[in-house]
Amino acid sequence: MKKIGILTGGGDCPGLNAAIRAVVRKGIKDYNYKVYGILEGWKGLIDGKIKELDMNSVSGILPRGGTIIGTSRANPFGKNNKGDPERILENIKKFDLYAIATIGGEDTQGVAFKLSEMGVNVVGLPKTIDNDLPGTDYTFGFDTAVNIATEAIDRLHTTAESHNRVMVVEVMGRHTGWIATFAGIAGGADVILIPEKHFDMEEIYELIKKRHKRGRNFSIVVVSEGIKLPVEDKEEGFVLQNTKKDAYGHVMLGGVGSVLAEMIEKGTGFETRCTVLGHTQRGGTPTAYDRVLGTRFGIAAIELIHKGEFGKIVVLRGNKIVPIELKEIMGQYKTVDDYWYDLAKVFFG
Repeated sequence: MKKIGILTGGGDCPGLNAAIRAVVRKGIKDYNYKVYGILEGWKGLIDGKIKELDMNSVSGILPRGGTIIGTSRANPFGKNNKGDPERILENIKKFDLYAIATIGGEDTQGVAFKLSEMGVNVVGLPKTIDNDLPGTDYTFGFDTAVNIATEAIDRLHTTAESHNRVMVVEVMGRHTGWIATFAGIAGGADVILIPEKHFDMEEIYELIKKRHKRGRNFSIVVVSEGIKLPVEDKEEGFVLQNTKKDAYGHVMLGGVGSVLAEMIEKGTGFETRCTVLGHTQRGGTPTAYDRVLGTRFGIAAIELIHKGEFGKIVVLRGNKIVPIELKEIMGQYKTVDDYWYDLAKVFFG
């Protein structure tokens, strides 16, 4: 009886449990596998912490947010983690794991790719609320995050209009502005600022002033946390919560909305407030779309394992789930293209 490991790495997001459930049920029912949850991402394989997942383990988890096996940003190939890859290989042998399904974004899949180069049987599932993983049309978690952000924008519209305020809404998006763009379009934002597109603050001020001149005495500005602002005391234009870096070298972004709100109030003379959605975008019940997409990815991943097709990741292309090589997604991000941003700009101002 073959033993399959499954792990979730990086930030949590809605839909993880749907994918776990699919891998477990498909693996047990159709292929008689034993499935083991690797606890807290790659950290679980480094420390040797796993637990068996049976049909009862995944009963009732479909609508639950987060991940029942935990996650972390542990990086076995980090500069201070010498010996971790070897420990992973030892534990894979110790637990007799035939293959590992890795659920995560660019960092998690980057580790999976390196391990596949070392002979580990891995199959990836794309997960990130930022939707910035190349090769796939969508990642699960993104739809839920957009819905949460859209609801927040809808609610902020009423208070902004009541008080004649400019409301700045800061959403997640380190490298790309998919959440800001989609939620901004759906929520009727008057300005959307994303990392991919250069912007001039004077133009932003003028857009808001023009709205007020035609009697629209409030505005909604949606901004990705990863935009660069023309502020001299900000490192490379980024606004940081602090200078600490995670295991993959990422700084902790956050606070750009507040800085932007101050700039807009000073540049327009209109009262401006900021709302940071933060981790609320990650939490709670996944949408139906994310439940179905996570399920489809999980089924496709276990089928790849059964066929012995390793070193690949399952992705969404159109309405089909297909496998591609892990190396195809390494070292790049899927950015918001002109089509989507030009569509959003029609409604600016």
